[in-house]
Amino acid sequence: MKTWFVTGASRGLGFEICRAALDAGDQVVASARDPAAIAEVLAAHGQRVLAVALDVTDPASIDAAVAAARKRFGRIDVLVNNAGYGQLGAFEEVSRETIARQFATNVFGVFDVSRTVLPLMRAQRAGHVITISSVAGMTGFEGASIYCSTKHAVSGWSDALAPELAPFGIKVTCVYPGRFRTDFLDPSSVRHGEIAVDDYAAVSEQRRAMLDAGNHRQIGDPVRFAQAMLELASMDEPPRWFAAGSDAYVLFTERAKALRDNSEDYKALTMSTDFPESATGG
Repeated sequence: MKTWFVTGASRGLGFEICRAALDAGDQVVASARDPAAIAEVLAAHGQRVLAVALDVTDPASIDAAVAAARKRFGRIDVLVNNAGYGQLGAFEEVSRETIARQFATNVFGVFDVSRTVLPLMRAQRAGHVITISSVAGMTGFEGASIYCSTKHAVSGWSDALAPELAPFGIKVTCVYPGRFRTDFLDPSSVRHGEIAVDDYAAVSEQRRAMLDAGNHRQIGDPVRFAQAMLELASMDEPPRWFAAGSDAYVLFTERAKALRDNSEDYKALTMSTDFPESATGG
């Protein structure tokens, strides 16, 4: 029986991960800003579920939530860094203050929760940190530069974290979901740039209409996503990177080819920046 700690558990991918883990017989700490709804929906699982209040931008809230988890279950086997939201809009349409809020949740929230949980995992000499990035953490998308930058940040962090934690028996996986049928694009979740810039106005309006038209028509199934997370958590050697969804698979393969082609196209110029062998040899 594993004990899961899931952030952003009140809806979408986070909620489905909680439900799948409980259905599999595991214990779950389901955390969210307002955990009341979680507690009510998952009440049938009794003492195997603990719904806790957690604001990932508030260190005191994080400390309290992790302390409650440790008091109830004694350990945390799987940390799922899922809490976050999408800040859309062209770079110049998004204010510095709005950018700071996006990073406070999507990046520093992930860092602070992990920093609080990792001492427990190190003491256990076991654990698995699963961070939900996005395909936006593998490539860039027009009109989402700020969101993409946060997902690239946690992707790079996760990649470097893996070898740091391996000596303690802690596994690390960064998950790159494609388009899943959640409320990610609902007004209650996604946010758009608040600065009006005439040069971007027409394109931004078209992009927003396109996103609205595709909302709740995404190809990804959150229930099946949750089952994939359970499978990752059961692996002795889980992947460091995991593409979730057929669209994510396509993006991964295209990105790999683009990097390979770029390396070969500019190989001569790339190699020219080294010291000549005559200067470094002998």
